[in-house]
Amino acid sequence: MPTVVFTPSGRRGDVEAGCTVLDAARTLGVDLDSVCGGRGICGRCQIMPTFGEFSKHGISSAPGHLTPVGPTEESYHGRRKIELGGRLGCTAKITGDVLIDVPAASQMHRQVIRKTVDLTGLIIDPVVHPYYVEVLANDLGGDRSDLRLLTDALSQQWNLPTLTITPAALRRLQPALGHEARDVTVAVHSAVDGRPVITGVWPGFFDELYGVAIDVGSTTVAGHLCDLATGDILASAGLMNPQIRFGEDLMSRVSYVMMNPGGEVELTAAIRGALNDLIHELCIQASKARIETGQYPGTAAEIRQSEISDIVLVGNPIMHHLILGIDPTPLGGAPFPLATDLPFDSAATDIGIACPLATLHMLPCIAGHVGADTAGAVLAVGPHRGDEMVLLIDVGTNAELVLGNRHGLAAASSPTGPAFEGAQISGGQRATAGAVERVRIDRNTLEPVLRVIGSETWSNEPGFAESLPEVGITGICGSGIIEVVAELFLAGIIDQDGTIKGDLTNPDGTPRTDRVVGDGRTFSYVLQRAGERGSAPELRIAQNDVRAIQLAKGALYAGARLLMDRAGLETVDSVKLAGAFGSHIDPVYALVLGMIPDCDPAKVISVGNAAGSGAVRALLSKADRQEIADVARTITKVETAIEPRFQEHFVQAMGIPHSTDPYPRLGTVVTLPARSETSGPTRTRRRPRT
Repeated sequence: MPTVVFTPSGRRGDVEAGCTVLDAARTLGVDLDSVCGGRGICGRCQIMPTFGEFSKHGISSAPGHLTPVGPTEESYHGRRKIELGGRLGCTAKITGDVLIDVPAASQMHRQVIRKTVDLTGLIIDPVVHPYYVEVLANDLGGDRSDLRLLTDALSQQWNLPTLTITPAALRRLQPALGHEARDVTVAVHSAVDGRPVITGVWPGFFDELYGVAIDVGSTTVAGHLCDLATGDILASAGLMNPQIRFGEDLMSRVSYVMMNPGGEVELTAAIRGALNDLIHELCIQASKARIETGQYPGTAAEIRQSEISDIVLVGNPIMHHLILGIDPTPLGGAPFPLATDLPFDSAATDIGIACPLATLHMLPCIAGHVGADTAGAVLAVGPHRGDEMVLLIDVGTNAELVLGNRHGLAAASSPTGPAFEGAQISGGQRATAGAVERVRIDRNTLEPVLRVIGSETWSNEPGFAESLPEVGITGICGSGIIEVVAELFLAGIIDQDGTIKGDLTNPDGTPRTDRVVGDGRTFSYVLQRAGERGSAPELRIAQNDVRAIQLAKGALYAGARLLMDRAGLETVDSVKLAGAFGSHIDPVYALVLGMIPDCDPAKVISVGNAAGSGAVRALLSKADRQEIADVARTITKVETAIEPRFQEHFVQAMGIPHSTDPYPRLGTVVTLPARSETSGPTRTRRRPRT
């Protein structure tokens, strides 16, 4: 009997002469993909035979130990071309000892690495798989329905157990079988717990199934269209959450529902409409990209919403409830009860998404103010997989925080308010073209230089005016506000208590700068004079702006400190900043401002849209979907609103970077101003829940 050795798995065994490589792989438990069941149609079982003497394996592998290329391989023209030297595992038969390499692209559970969406280490195994079958004809007088014939064929040809079928798929079954060959492709949803379900039926061979992962934020809704077979992200898009017209922040929207009977119906309709718009845009984007490659003739390049088989959604608790049509008002007051904290599964059409064959999965919420988006971030970042004590923070109107390692996680939310997003700030705006996003202040002259979104040039560099976006300089966004307040502190313009100094003078008594100006009983710093850079408006950093940032960062720090207290920690090993805002925060400035507890700056890392990455992982991996369902149930919930030490931590955190902590780790990379003897905890009211 010939011996076959598979790499990279290392599996080997003796097989019957004349056995196909695909059958040998199945017998030995080798991960080799196939959709068509060995009919030479799908091209997914491509292998690469390797020839020579292999003393390590004790075999001699020769070209004659596989049958020659036959008509099926010669006429094959599927969407995955056969590589030079490659063979189709379903047609190549083993006649002697042979070494077979299974390329990553031919592995059903292949590992992928992405740059735009971090899927490092992900093993692709979506919950929806296509299966191609040939169904017997239903003879006159036969006692088996077409559905029974289909399920029997799946059992005989794929060894699948008895399956159920969705109404949408059942309606497509007989039309799909209405041709002479009676061959169809079905999409089978293998639920994490439960019987497999047939969710789609197409006539003939069809292996292009797609999925969509969406992060539903209070401001932005962002999605990714993925090929479920390869894990490739075919399109990414985002749009503004239309609920903004009902309120900028989440509690404003809850208030709208409270004051307007039936308001939750309006909010639900708005977000569901946005989901449909986004999915439609993703399909258009991906179709255009395929047309441009020229690899798909005519309408074959078009990706239709009827080809989307699975949708995964994440979002904060209020978005989660509104998507499902649940009244969110209980989340507006203590004890902030969730309607459900379990994963949710249904047909996409049940919530009005126009993808007739798609299933819907929503990740579990963790607590009343810690939602499925945080669960997605936990799945993507994986603090529960290692020994390092990780502080994961998703910064927004409410900051969600998770602290822990493989021994346990705790989660909380802090009411930071909208200041980090540019609201409640003089000249503040969202992070769009024309917004100041980077600021540096000269320590001697106290003159600023800045950079705006839409330009890579600093204001003191040649060509700055020409590089500006068409709208020019329009305001300052969250990352710009953080940097300018931190720079004002490092330059000595504001003190540890956050007070803008109005008495900055040179040794000869002359003012050090004319940018600090009186503003009633306080002072402001003029970041940009009117007309200073073209037609740009005046931008001032007022004392109230600094206070708003202090309130926001104090609440964020206090939430983190509470979690550390419960874990008995004085410091953490690393901080991971998630979300669109977290992606643009300079870690050093976050520490200078005191947004987060003192930590080695090199260990403060942006992890991008971790919630969105987690949603993609749950879309492409059944194991990851089950993992976060299990982990979410074990996370300890900490409610900051009832923790007595929150106020204490909050007041101490009002100082810059902190009223009592000297931030020694930060001091190794930044020269902090000398601490004032008169500085102390700033008196302020408790930060309200927003």
